[in-house]
Amino acid sequence: CTRSGLKQITCPSGLAFDIEKQTCDWKAKVTTCDKKESKCPRPPSAGTALSELPMGKGLCKELGQQRTSSCCSFSYPEPRKVLPILKTDEPICPEGKLSCGNGECIDKELFCNGKPDCKDESDENACTVELDPNRAPDCDTTQCVLPDCFCSADGTRIPGNIEPQQVPQMITITFNGAVNVDNIDLYEDIFNGQRQNPNGCQIRGTYFVSHKYTNYSAVQDLHRKGHEISVFSLTHKDDPNYWSSGTYDDWLAEMAGGRLIVERFANITDGSIIGVRAPYLRVGGNKQFEMMADQFFVYDASITASLGRVPIWPYTLYFRMPHKCNGNAHNCPSRSHPVWEMVMNELDRRDDPTFDESLPGCHMVDSCSNIQSGEQFGRLLRHNFNRHYNTNRAPLGLHFHASWLKSKKEYREELIKFIEEMLLRNDVFFVTMLQVIQWMQNPTELNALRDFQEWKEKCDVKGQPYCSLPNACPLTTRELPGETLRLFTCMECPNNYPWILDPTGDGFSKK
Repeated sequence: CTRSGLKQITCPSGLAFDIEKQTCDWKAKVTTCDKKESKCPRPPSAGTALSELPMGKGLCKELGQQRTSSCCSFSYPEPRKVLPILKTDEPICPEGKLSCGNGECIDKELFCNGKPDCKDESDENACTVELDPNRAPDCDTTQCVLPDCFCSADGTRIPGNIEPQQVPQMITITFNGAVNVDNIDLYEDIFNGQRQNPNGCQIRGTYFVSHKYTNYSAVQDLHRKGHEISVFSLTHKDDPNYWSSGTYDDWLAEMAGGRLIVERFANITDGSIIGVRAPYLRVGGNKQFEMMADQFFVYDASITASLGRVPIWPYTLYFRMPHKCNGNAHNCPSRSHPVWEMVMNELDRRDDPTFDESLPGCHMVDSCSNIQSGEQFGRLLRHNFNRHYNTNRAPLGLHFHASWLKSKKEYREELIKFIEEMLLRNDVFFVTMLQVIQWMQNPTELNALRDFQEWKEKCDVKGQPYCSLPNACPLTTRELPGETLRLFTCMECPNNYPWILDPTGDGFSKK
């Protein structure tokens, strides 16, 4: 939406608009081209008789489905939720207890734990970052000290209180999704081994890998060359609510299971897969972050920060997040977690920032739907670089789906032109998410960065891939009946196609 009403969306050539997912995707993958509107009927006004509701072709068939399936994203009018009584002039419960909406007193730690304990269930109805009675405390810089903790009141403070002119402008290029023959050429084009940061090391990217259709011999080679491999889930299920309201076990199976598959079939044995990004950026609340801490994931890269005058630095979640919970489904973690948040600062997508009316920002480059030409893309890159570079030099995140960059040759050319232009400067570095954390844990001024040891690892990798002819294993699994999928790996073929109940592919017994 813009101020002047609904904006028509045009996808780059080769892509089509998926009305259900509300995004541009490869034409072959879009099955909704014949539809002019989403399959969700308009929410009925209060008091509408059930018989009046549209139940025709393509609409939700059962009313009972409407709040749970991805069929409809709106909710039918519901009774108002009862809220607990948290703020009173005089305490109405003994110390350590809080009042439910009906006046019943229960232990404070039972609030917002994912299961109702009050008879009226009100203990689970006020659980946002601002309201959860067990929420993380506000940032306290006397308690939160590097290297393990970093926070600031509004999120814009530079680690180590270094002067902005002495801070390297870090740029993180990240890709989401499967790595395979559709995009390997693009990655080799961008990271061709000839482009070096000012410290003499090759530029690097971060890949959030989903499992299906991934070529693990290609992932193995990206890792060999020093790129960072992270997890984008195992199944990448299409239902956004599955992610927003996923249980601890869902997140465990998806992210720890996804990591296990990558480690095994891309032969990554150095414990370097430490980051996750939620599909559709549907953050999974406290459950996701509890799982991450238990499984020794170091960072999440799914939370977006609204476009502001000054961008936000990554932060740890020991203390309360320094910005509003923005983005899809607003399910941010409210509790304290020993996890870094590599926050996604929205990009300013205005064509002429000095003149255009304000537009909402976009978190992925490909969600900037007004970018239709290479020239516009180039302006977007340079304007957002300047926004970061001329303020607090918070890392600039350029987050892509490879299909968007491949949809027009000029996009790829413009990105490479931008990278080469930036590398002519002596204060811009293209780094991985982990390298950003390493710098933040040990803030080092520009003039000492040439010898910054953490950035010297795998500095300039030469040589051949581990295997030039990977095994192309044709596999099936009972979890995906009727599908035969090829698993490309330099390792031995497993018995079955790895999937959520059987991530190793060794087979599982029916329960």
